[in-house]
Amino acid sequence: MELIPTPIAGAFVLQSRAFRDQRGAYTRLFCQQDFTAAGLHGDFPQSNLLQNPQRGTLRGLHRQRDPHGEVKVVRALHGQVFDVAVDMRPDSPSYLQWYGVTLCSEQQNAFYIPAGCLHGLITLTDNATLFYQVSQGYAPQFEECYAWNDPAFGIEWPIAPTVISDKDRSQPFLAQREALS
Repeated sequence: MELIPTPIAGAFVLQSRAFRDQRGAYTRLFCQQDFTAAGLHGDFPQSNLLQNPQRGTLRGLHRQRDPHGEVKVVRALHGQVFDVAVDMRPDSPSYLQWYGVTLCSEQQNAFYIPAGCLHGLITLTDNATLFYQVSQGYAPQFEECYAWNDPAFGIEWPIAPTVISDKDRSQPFLAQREALS
C-alpha cells in the first residue's frame, strides 16, 4: 500500500494495489503492521458501512472532540465520492485548510484522516457505498458539526448537494460559533 501525503498534516491518500491472475484479484486493504511502521494509528475498534442511494448526497462536516477524537480510514466499496477533511487542530501547520479526494471503488484508494479533522463527503454516483474504520466508538456528547459550505473553509465541492440532512443543513459557520464563545 502506498501512502500519499496530502496538504493536511498527518492525512494520507492510501493507494492499494491489486494482484491479478486468472482467478481474479487480491488486494490488501489494511495492515496494522504497515500502519504502525509508518507511524500511523492502526487500531480501529469500530467499522461503519455507509450507503447512499442518490448522487449528490452530502454528509458532514463532523468530528468528535477530544478525548474521543477519531482517526478514520474511508474507502469506497461501490461508486464514487468526493471525501473531504478540514484541519481543526489549532497547533497544526495546516489549521483550517481542507483537502478533498475522489474515492473510487475501481481505484481501490482510501483516505486516512487524523483525529481533530472534520470529515465530510458528497456522492458523485448513485448507490455509493463506503466502508470506514474508526479509532473510537461514537460518543454523541463529543460530536461537533460545522456548516458544509462555510466560507472560512472554502471547500470546492465538485457538484451541488441534492440531498442533505436537516442536521447538516442547519450547522453554524465557524465565525458564528466563535462569536458565541
